[in-house]
Amino acid sequence: MSDTILQVNDIHKSFDGTGVLRGVSLEIREGEVVVIVGPSGCGKSTLLRCINGLETIDKGEIWLRDEKISGRAKDFHVVRQKIGMVFQSYDLFPHMKVMDNLLLGPTKALGKPRQEVEQEALQMLERVGLKEKAHVYPRTLSGGQKQRVALVRAMLMHPEILLLDEITAALDPEMVSEVLNVVIDLARGGMTMAIVTHEMRFAEAVADRVLFLEEGVVLEEGTPEAFFHAPATERAQRFLQSFTYASKRGKTEVQPKNTFGD
Repeated sequence: MSDTILQVNDIHKSFDGTGVLRGVSLEIREGEVVVIVGPSGCGKSTLLRCINGLETIDKGEIWLRDEKISGRAKDFHVVRQKIGMVFQSYDLFPHMKVMDNLLLGPTKALGKPRQEVEQEALQMLERVGLKEKAHVYPRTLSGGQKQRVALVRAMLMHPEILLLDEITAALDPEMVSEVLNVVIDLARGGMTMAIVTHEMRFAEAVADRVLFLEEGVVLEEGTPEAFFHAPATERAQRFLQSFTYASKRGKTEVQPKNTFGD
């Protein structure tokens, strides 16, 4: 379909003879947010890394709009300009100030004028509450602040789709919501995203569709309402019961602030 941005067809990936992805297929349309959940080791992060070319696939195809991107090791850096990715480890350059971290990709990879990118970067930093941090080093930032900078850096490349891999996993609990609120605002602004997360309340709030992976296959797929309140498989039921989301012993507060606008 014309509005399909990403198409993953029957991909397989093994490490040392062990199948991590065993025939995963996925379609993401423009403006859609797909959240991928599942137990540790089910292949969630490997799936994102395959989409972004950080891992090769053994079988299958990956398409970005009408362009096949799997099997393009030599020029995948060009593809990555269209597929943004944010990791749990921030990956900011410690010897460069925040603004220099943000300018690097757009000016070097895209060839945009420094002044133009700097103006846009300041606007985005202001929207996530970090304008005053533009000229400090990453070591002075909290984990939540670093992750918000990483999100701004990815958005400055104007990707067609954004991949988020457990971006709150390394954060202290009190810092989680400040990052998740930014992601929810991106979703409300129409950003196409594939998100791997262990934050179930956030997943329900942000997802248009939920994929549940188990041992490298998509065991269940559906709307957040269906998956979180009436999962179709017994395995998904047991998975959800393992979270404080299901037991109601705690929760992650996510309160969208419309930082990125419509």
